[in-house]
Amino acid sequence: MMEHIAVRLRATVAEHAHRTATRIRVADDWRTQTYREFGDKVDGVAQGLLNLGLDSGDRVGLFASNCPEWSEIDFGVATACGVLVPLYATSTPAQIRHIVGDSELRVMFVGNQSECERVLSVKSELPSLETIVILHPYPGMPDEVIAYDDLRAPADEAALTARLEEASGEDLASIIYTSGTTGEPKGVMLQHQALVRQKEAIEKFFEFGPDDHSLAFLPLSHALERAWTTVVLLKGCMNTYVENARTVAEQMVLAKPTLLVSVPKLYETVYATAHAKVASSAVKRKLFTWALQVGARNQHSFRKGRTPSWWWRAQLPLADKLVHANVRAAMGGTKTVLACGGAPIRLQVEEFFSSIGMPIYTGYGLTEASPLVSFNSPGGFKFGTAGRVISGGELRIGEFGEILYKGPNLMAGYWRNEEATAEAIVDGWLHTGDIGYVDTDGYLVITDRLKDIIVTLGGKNVAPQPIEGLILADPLFEYAVLLGDNRPYLTLLVKPSLPQVEELARIAQWPGELADWLASTELGDEVRRRVAELTDMLPTQERPRETAVMDDDLTMENNMLTPTLKVKRRQVEERFKTAIEDMYERLDRRRSDR
Repeated sequence: MMEHIAVRLRATVAEHAHRTATRIRVADDWRTQTYREFGDKVDGVAQGLLNLGLDSGDRVGLFASNCPEWSEIDFGVATACGVLVPLYATSTPAQIRHIVGDSELRVMFVGNQSECERVLSVKSELPSLETIVILHPYPGMPDEVIAYDDLRAPADEAALTARLEEASGEDLASIIYTSGTTGEPKGVMLQHQALVRQKEAIEKFFEFGPDDHSLAFLPLSHALERAWTTVVLLKGCMNTYVENARTVAEQMVLAKPTLLVSVPKLYETVYATAHAKVASSAVKRKLFTWALQVGARNQHSFRKGRTPSWWWRAQLPLADKLVHANVRAAMGGTKTVLACGGAPIRLQVEEFFSSIGMPIYTGYGLTEASPLVSFNSPGGFKFGTAGRVISGGELRIGEFGEILYKGPNLMAGYWRNEEATAEAIVDGWLHTGDIGYVDTDGYLVITDRLKDIIVTLGGKNVAPQPIEGLILADPLFEYAVLLGDNRPYLTLLVKPSLPQVEELARIAQWPGELADWLASTELGDEVRRRVAELTDMLPTQERPRETAVMDDDLTMENNMLTPTLKVKRRQVEERFKTAIEDMYERLDRRRSDR
């Protein structure tokens, strides 16, 4: 029973009753609650669900942005032995219909009016959905919708204890519908014991505790932030919730978290911003480069367990004062744990953060593994890798270089989809769909997604991610998508960074406004020049022959990014079909003109 997260939370609440559990910024102040207050609300949610007649194993939806109530509901559903089904705050009515219908939700928690109205718009098609509970009531709200404060009820301790006595670590904690880059979402079934064992695996390699505090800005509906928040709260740490991820830069400085788990995009942005600030001055660039070199030399020795030479040690205080400390301040100060997952991170970004004294512990995982498969740690760290497999886990490299995983945090299968489960898990091994290898020191290296491999008409297999990484080393480019499957050549779509375009226009004195610059010949020429320069050392068949600028943003809202900010290639190809065809037509004309 101690492998059940609700039972674990009760022990944490008892031990850390007076410590701060949750925090969120409201106007110009923090709204906080202690673990005792948090535990009382968790029990109040559980009791309210019992009063609605929720049975063990019934599914409960949660459709809201990050906030303390999200975790109150998460653990409240677990205490009532229900199964939480999270939905992304960006979900459309069609996505809601699929998830609610497939999982047969009985109760749905929603955040505000927008989410409530999206659920109501399809409720008539969802016979299983009996109750909608809203965190933030609004004027004119239908009578059938219950306010969150009205649902919570004084806890009947005997009733909650009796319910939990039936609980087991093998019970389902959650069904998470994979957002994926292609295909219909499938419900990944995660057990309580998988989340608990994952926490224990992390604790073996990282030292942090109740004095530490984390910043939750990735969507809690995603397996990465959800699992990490579970670890944070079961450890008795404070968790700060960021409702709008666009404010993360400001919130990092205000909250000063000592724990942070992110996707590469945040680190890429900090890296690009730091380099852009010194780009206009040769003196600043030289100072910046020197400071990073000093930091890198010292950190390299520290990682090897050696004392740096007196020459590099002597320069470190000045380098730290002039450069390193400023970047750390922008990240909200030093970190006990600074982790990255969800997508590959570029080597240059890893090296940059290490040089300023903030090593990023990269890892690899997927929802089907709750989500952790491997990670770097203070005692086992190697650049360019996803670390070593978690305790109790095993890795194997299968056909076509596919990574296979077996471990204690593996999913119980896909909800009511035995065919998909049998395809994903063969003889106990999860087929991840990612390509990579395990090096001689036991570190996992991810090279690409199996389904993303480009096969040209000439039969050449090209892994796009390393090439896109080369291109993204230039701060002018925010996103890059390599194309060429079943085509004679590779081409490229890029999304420029708007601040970088504005700086280019200022220096070159381009006429007009931003919209004019994005469509200008000058920008197109500059983009192609830089791409050619960045890819010059690649084999001919791996160089894009033509490049086009994307004239639209890539966001979760327009369905071109996943919640971890990975590009949905198929959607991007469909949206920019005309631009892609234009590139290949230009290439064909050039070939025929020769």
